[in-house]
Amino acid sequence: MSGDHDLTDTAGNDTADDDTTGLTYTDAADLAARIRRRELSAREVVQAHLDRIERVNPRVNALVSLDPEGAMAAAAAADEHLARGGPAGPLHGLPIAFKDTHLTRGMRTTYGSPLHADTVPDEDELLVQRIQAAGAIRMGKTNVPEFGAGSHTFNPVFGVTRNPYDLTRSAGGSSGGAAAALAAGLLPLADGSDMGGSLRNPASFCNVVGLRPTPGRVPSYPAWNPWDTLTVPGPMARTVADAALLLSVMAGPDPRCPVSLEGPGASFREPPAGDLAGLRVAWTPDLGGRVPVDAEVREVLEPQTEVFRQLGCRVEEDCPDLDGADDVFRVLRAHHFDLALGAALDASPEALKPSLAWNIEQGRRLTGPDLARATADRARLHLGVVDFFTRYDVLLAPVSQVAPFDAAAEYPETVAGQPQYTYIDWMRSAYFVSVLGVPALSVPAGFTPGGLPVGLQIVGPPRADLAVLRAGAVYEAATGHGRRHPDILGKITT
Repeated sequence: MSGDHDLTDTAGNDTADDDTTGLTYTDAADLAARIRRRELSAREVVQAHLDRIERVNPRVNALVSLDPEGAMAAAAAADEHLARGGPAGPLHGLPIAFKDTHLTRGMRTTYGSPLHADTVPDEDELLVQRIQAAGAIRMGKTNVPEFGAGSHTFNPVFGVTRNPYDLTRSAGGSSGGAAAALAAGLLPLADGSDMGGSLRNPASFCNVVGLRPTPGRVPSYPAWNPWDTLTVPGPMARTVADAALLLSVMAGPDPRCPVSLEGPGASFREPPAGDLAGLRVAWTPDLGGRVPVDAEVREVLEPQTEVFRQLGCRVEEDCPDLDGADDVFRVLRAHHFDLALGAALDASPEALKPSLAWNIEQGRRLTGPDLARATADRARLHLGVVDFFTRYDVLLAPVSQVAPFDAAAEYPETVAGQPQYTYIDWMRSAYFVSVLGVPALSVPAGFTPGGLPVGLQIVGPPRADLAVLRAGAVYEAATGHGRRHPDILGKITT
């Protein structure tokens, strides 16, 4: 995973380093409103982002399979549509790049694997269709780990994605390219997906916002397992309001997805607002003592409870019952990888990274009773968290147990002095929440003394996505951590 550059330390500062137009760090909602009013053209916005991509992307390697000519042609068409008096969708003229595990018609979808390095789908998947129908303009794809496995973004097709706040560090994953692109000012919005933290961990690492919605909130189609509720698509952005805006076009039922939730996505379109007076908040620094958390992460997060108290919340230290969550996640994940990629391992064992091959082999060792036990335990955990949220409105917890780690490593070898034996061990603070079937938001919470971002996880009851967004938006406004952007250019020598 070594890179092509001699990298120096790159702690962030409070301003974008060379964004002379100001457009590439303007909130998505503001950009969209100015385009609709024709104060800005889509061409201006897309060109500003393309210029930024040209300067910055070689350093962070967040975006792949770029199509600048196609993007500018689409921007011109968007401007002509408005000039003729045509209606504008909520994302009209906004640049976006899709996660490289999502099917995009006429553009490579590689999954970060040599097995798909030249795969060009002939259809867009539902999420892509909805975002483009809302007026967004496709710029390319966002980099991912191989087959989206692991929370560090590197693969043999495109290489390592680097953290914009420190180019020697990981951007997280599997939506690492998306998070890094947002933090670096390459995109105003990005989509992602989350099984064990793939929307939340990279958001935490890159000081942006990532929402794991309630399963079914954002339907998946096509899907090899349409009944899956462990992996969910969701939005990423630099602000909670922008994440809600993107969710508004991603969400909504589709009959082809049997777990999709009723209710229009447009209900998320208004910026989440209000106050938190009287909100019942539970805080757990280590998920009830079940996970180790590095001291520098705890030192950032523990003072955030006082912010909620100052906002009028009642805060208590508490945690739902998570006994068995580790086994549930590992069993269901291994079973998923065996079914999805077992044939690829048999046909081309040398083409898969060892950690992925290990996870598939773990799935092959499972028995019927193993799966039955995991399913029953997951049901028990879900009922327990439903009961927990009769006493609390939201749960606060760490997103990640560590700050961004060395990009040359596959995963951190220790957390708070405890060894981590596999590539998923260090992700428990995120994946314990995944098995509960509830919405969870990663929102910027501050920085370590070395300038590395740390995210706060805000978890809500099932289907309470809007309440989680509202809590995140009020906290965000009170703290402003997400407004601190990285200084990227000039921090690298070639």
